[in-house]
Amino acid sequence: MPATQSVPEADRSRLIKADGGGWWFLGNGGYARLRPSQVGPDGVLLPGTERFLHDQGLYTSKAFSSYSLTVLTSTDCNLGCGYCFQNTGQDESGGHRPPRIKHARLTSEMITNVLDFTRERMAAAELGRLSLMLFGGEPLLNPRGSRELLRRAAELGELNASMVSNGTLLTPLIAKELNAAGLTSIQITFDGDRDEHDAIRIKRSGGGTFDMIVNNVAKAMAATSVNWHLRVNVSHLNRHGMDDLVERLADRLDPARCGLQFALIGDVGVGYGNDLSYGSSLAADFARWHARALELGFSVSRPKANNGCQACSYKDGRYGAVVNADGVLSSCWETAGRPGWEVGTLADGYLSAEETEGRWIACDDQYQHGENAAALAAFQDEVDAALLDRLNAAGRL
Repeated sequence: MPATQSVPEADRSRLIKADGGGWWFLGNGGYARLRPSQVGPDGVLLPGTERFLHDQGLYTSKAFSSYSLTVLTSTDCNLGCGYCFQNTGQDESGGHRPPRIKHARLTSEMITNVLDFTRERMAAAELGRLSLMLFGGEPLLNPRGSRELLRRAAELGELNASMVSNGTLLTPLIAKELNAAGLTSIQITFDGDRDEHDAIRIKRSGGGTFDMIVNNVAKAMAATSVNWHLRVNVSHLNRHGMDDLVERLADRLDPARCGLQFALIGDVGVGYGNDLSYGSSLAADFARWHARALELGFSVSRPKANNGCQACSYKDGRYGAVVNADGVLSSCWETAGRPGWEVGTLADGYLSAEETEGRWIACDDQYQHGENAAALAAFQDEVDAALLDRLNAAGRL
């Protein structure tokens, strides 16, 4: 089908200093390594450099090739992580059962509604391929709904399907069934090495989860062709266990089938605060972790321009949608299921721009960081510059 999309309204390109001199330019259409002479002393692109980057298409967004759909199959979760953005408060008893967003579970009837809505949106966007992500809560608290959604979504066109799971309920049988239904990748989250992880990522009924998750992933990896993305949340509680974690994951899993990502926990959980200082010392830690991951054979995602995901980049949901299990639409996964952040419903479509003003949150927004936003942005630039230099030196750009 023809690609008729326009580019996002705002230019979100990035210009960051490279190690040893020079600059990295990250634009909607790609990246470039620039010489020091191509950037002014004020850190602004020289006019000739900017024209060159435009001519090379680095400011131009590539047309979307598929429609992006995220569906929460269950809003419940069997873990009680204190920082979760789906918590509505902390556990006042000091335990691991924080109150959460309202219970909802995807049914066959709702799947029909999701697919009818998606079919219309794909036709309007002139897109014949679907990128589907199963989300929660914990999506495997509803394995039947997850399998049915995957099978039926294939009716809409060529399907690329992924899932974000905590991994505690994953078995080889479930993994094989989901893989057969069309699931090709799974994201699993860790909270540092075993001891730190088990103090943070705790079952609501009590007890750590590290060995359970690693064992489940290893068995599912052996039983399927699924690819794996390992996300490691970084906070003041687990920073110092990361070096050991990288070694442990490489020893127990197959790095060649895993991507590894280190991500700061924002102050998004109600009553939770991440007390890390966004300085050069922390940036050096991130650079070291990434470098070791590359040495061990993990893949590491290349930094990009500051664009939100496909679902939240356009305030009319033109090329993607995030759907809660009850049929309520959100702008991005960060606000799914949270009261007061609804932007429409499957039955009625999206609310007007006036009605969604202040509710339309993009996943690259730093609203949760408040006065720390500038420090966080500078920290991220330092981390990404080091990572780009490492990838470039390894011939992986």
